[in-house]
Amino acid sequence: MKIDRRQALLFAALAPFARGGLAQEAPWPTRPIRLVAGGVGSVSDIRARWIAPRLGEALGQPVIVENNGAAGGNLSAAAVARSAPDGYTVLMYHQGLASMNPHLYAKPGYDPLVELQPVTRFGHGALLLAVPTALPAQSVSDLLALARSQPGALNFGSPGVGTPPHLASELFIRMARIDAVHVPYRGGGALMAALLGAQITWAIEGLTSQLPHVQAGRLRALAVTGARRSRALPEVPTMAEAGLPGYEYEGWTGFAVARATPAAIVARLHAEISRLAATAEAREWFAQTGSEAGTMTPVAMDAFVREEHARWGRFIRETGLKAE
Repeated sequence: MKIDRRQALLFAALAPFARGGLAQEAPWPTRPIRLVAGGVGSVSDIRARWIAPRLGEALGQPVIVENNGAAGGNLSAAAVARSAPDGYTVLMYHQGLASMNPHLYAKPGYDPLVELQPVTRFGHGALLLAVPTALPAQSVSDLLALARSQPGALNFGSPGVGTPPHLASELFIRMARIDAVHVPYRGGGALMAALLGAQITWAIEGLTSQLPHVQAGRLRALAVTGARRSRALPEVPTMAEAGLPGYEYEGWTGFAVARATPAAIVARLHAEISRLAATAEAREWFAQTGSEAGTMTPVAMDAFVREEHARWGRFIRETGLKAE
């Protein structure tokens, strides 16, 4: 039978419906996924590199970590917010990007409540106040006495303006009523190098990045920022125990994608990350740094981010902090 051009076009149009239904697209993912994290050596980078190979194995595609801690992480968040909403570009989210930078920067370049879809939280816990071992301060009281004897002479570092360690430190100096200079660095690796080299007086940063240096005797741990002591450093007091009652701060990291990403992809990412977070391996790895792996559903995470955004917005307005 001879088939003319019109019939050929008709057969081509009907082909997807052949054999009883609409042909399905290949399931996500079908190519490598980019996981955009903060600067090398930052808490978000360390956690991203832990989960990347495991998540890649679970999804059947490589998960490649890309680092960008510039502008407090604003560039990485903006890049993910403006990426194609297809699940192939994922952000290692944290407090700074979700709830601090939008209030600190006049033009952060993205709106976390409009352009980013939270997937889940992944890792939360107290931070650690640490000093170089060469500094003559054996406790928080010693550090505060030193700061009060030299107003404006001491400095503290952070991985960048608007990052959780920056705001945790601002909260510390305001509650302690001391005067100190903020020195922002481009990521956690640069911050740790400066602290180890005694170029700054102290830093409040995640246990994930500071603990190895404390254990090696290169840094002295003065206090943890949580409500209770860390299992990783049980001998180190909380800020409240160390003489600053009422101080409490807990940092977190998580995952986000572009807001229009299909719900099925968000659900798959959440399911695989949650499964990995529930493993004994994850619980042990987080416990070693005094943190917990605990996750949240996308809906709960979205509500949590909005609460954090409002809370830190109030703090930043009250203190008059600005990044520019």
